[in-house]
Amino acid sequence: MDSFYRGLTEEQSEHVQDYNFDHPDAFDTDQLLECMGKLKSGQSVNIPIYDFKNHRRCSESFRKVNASDVIILEGILVFHDQRVRDLMDMKIFVDTDADIRLARRIRRDTVERGRDVTSVLEQYGRFVKPAFDDFVLPSKKYADVIIPKGGDNHVAIDLIVQHIRTKLGQHDLCKIYPNVFVVHTTFQIRGMHTLIRDRNITTPDFVFYSDRLIRLVVEHGLGHLPFTEKQVVTPTGSVYMGVDFCKKLCGVSIVRSGESMENALRACCKGIKIGKILIHRVGDNGQQLIYHKLPLDIAERHVLLLDPVLGTGNSANQAIELLIRKGVPEERIIFLNLISAPEGVNCVCKRFPRLKIVTSEIDGGLNEEYRVIPGLGEYGDRYFGTD
Repeated sequence: MDSFYRGLTEEQSEHVQDYNFDHPDAFDTDQLLECMGKLKSGQSVNIPIYDFKNHRRCSESFRKVNASDVIILEGILVFHDQRVRDLMDMKIFVDTDADIRLARRIRRDTVERGRDVTSVLEQYGRFVKPAFDDFVLPSKKYADVIIPKGGDNHVAIDLIVQHIRTKLGQHDLCKIYPNVFVVHTTFQIRGMHTLIRDRNITTPDFVFYSDRLIRLVVEHGLGHLPFTEKQVVTPTGSVYMGVDFCKKLCGVSIVRSGESMENALRACCKGIKIGKILIHRVGDNGQQLIYHKLPLDIAERHVLLLDPVLGTGNSANQAIELLIRKGVPEERIIFLNLISAPEGVNCVCKRFPRLKIVTSEIDGGLNEEYRVIPGLGEYGDRYFGTD
């Protein structure tokens, strides 16, 4: 963010010791927003180069930055302006001890910016510390992640790196298949995934946190259903223009893991009808026998297909084919699951490009035994306590 300092006028340069470089007004936020907007839209930008010794921009020199999947914006005031915050996918506040911050500033300003220690300490007392208390510290509340101990906190840094790697893989599939939707990941969701993936978690805790995640997936899936506008009168006598939910709806669980998602669906949709499909693998030839019990009028309904883990996609394809044979239009099927393997997403989306997949996370892939990695293990056994 320091690249976007405003250049000083001649009058300001004459009294540079009285200029507050740590106030938000010292930055050209509008130009910063313009550059960030272009980068996010895939365009290259020219970033200004600021001369910290002469306190002005290099008029003929720029640093070209190309668009990328990951763009890092660094600066102590990056959270101050809401317009800048709104462009961020992840906001990280590095919480470092005040003495360490001062020592780093002294080293930077004396080595890189040609200043003496006395002037650095004077500026710190007059401007830097008050600005930190007035602008920087209050913006801490906007952070998605707060890292104590700064760069020495390797555990927190590794967690963030893994989170970014996961999101990059999800974005690639979502770009390829516009019918794939991943629930917006927060560290609350990431934390619940950490718990249910832990092999040592107790069954009650596994069920509790799985149910929480399933509820989020179901709510997200319901958001993809059609709606109609509806006008109501509030208790104050005012008119509120809202929407009405889709009436013709049912759930279908793939037995038996899919049954673990039924309670969350019932909690979100009072009185919803739920059908079942049992897919049983016979021997080693890959053939499957299908048993089903579905609502008689399922062809007239939107269907939420329930299965917590999308692995190879073979079972899902069998279930979807059955629904289509029963008269359900492909575009009326929303497939809900907790985790998906890229192989399963590819398998289902290539065959049924008009249905929607809603998941909370896309994992790395399948191993030689066709298990999702890192995965959840045998989900049904863990959920129902039969492992």
